[in-house]
Amino acid sequence: MQTELRLRIISGIILAAVVLAATWYGGLAFRLLAALIGILIYYEWSTITRLQAENPLANIVGWIGQAAIAAAVIAASAGTALVVLIVCFAVAIGFVLMDGTSRWFPTGVIYAGLTGIALAGLRGADSAGLVAMLFLFAVVWATDILAYFVGRAIGGPKLAPRISPGKTWSGAIGGAVSAVIAGSLVAYFLVPGGVLWAALVALVLSACSQSGDLFESFIKRRFGVKDSSHLIPGHGGVMDRVDGLIFACFAAFLLAGVFSLIKGGELMSLGAALFGV
Repeated sequence: MQTELRLRIISGIILAAVVLAATWYGGLAFRLLAALIGILIYYEWSTITRLQAENPLANIVGWIGQAAIAAAVIAASAGTALVVLIVCFAVAIGFVLMDGTSRWFPTGVIYAGLTGIALAGLRGADSAGLVAMLFLFAVVWATDILAYFVGRAIGGPKLAPRISPGKTWSGAIGGAVSAVIAGSLVAYFLVPGGVLWAALVALVLSACSQSGDLFESFIKRRFGVKDSSHLIPGHGGVMDRVDGLIFACFAAFLLAGVFSLIKGGELMSLGAALFGV
């Protein structure tokens, strides 16, 4: 076995173990993980878009904002974290308008900050949050894995040749179908009676996951980088590993908010809002 492949497998197993353990325990353990993911994403984003080199002041302000968001996430204060995110975004827009800072600055503030908030909000501290995260992981991982293998096996027309030449429509469809199956299986075993809802939500989240993958590919191609960083041995960066999860968790967080409003109660986790667990 080649050294690079061995390193990739070992680091992948360690990462999966850490993520699944934090997801199982929930509470502070998962909030710390969510906050760390948000911070690392901002680091990679500011490096890729050259913000730290081209506008150090804006980058410092961005770091202060991300640190404040992470602190609110860790403290389990989703409302405070969202307020801080909105303020940081407004300040970032101000930098763009006043001194010509790259428009990628406010985009990165939202991309990184909302990731930590959405992940922590979806998991929560109850069994419903655990169900939601297991469902989300199953959908995203099934999409990613089967899209790759189906695309390689069948080939055919390219999905977005200018952004990611290796992706095909057959892979995208295969990933979506596998996501629906995976999400339905999770619902069948964990949420009796929620299979139909699970299938519909899985389809939406799979499409969002694939969009997130394409978005990160676009950013890397736009700035001429191969990997978002070299933080993960054999895998590249954090963004390389969670690109699909980011957009999927954004969508799941939004769905949870919409269904909470429809049901007329406080903000619930995705599991409670959609599946009644």
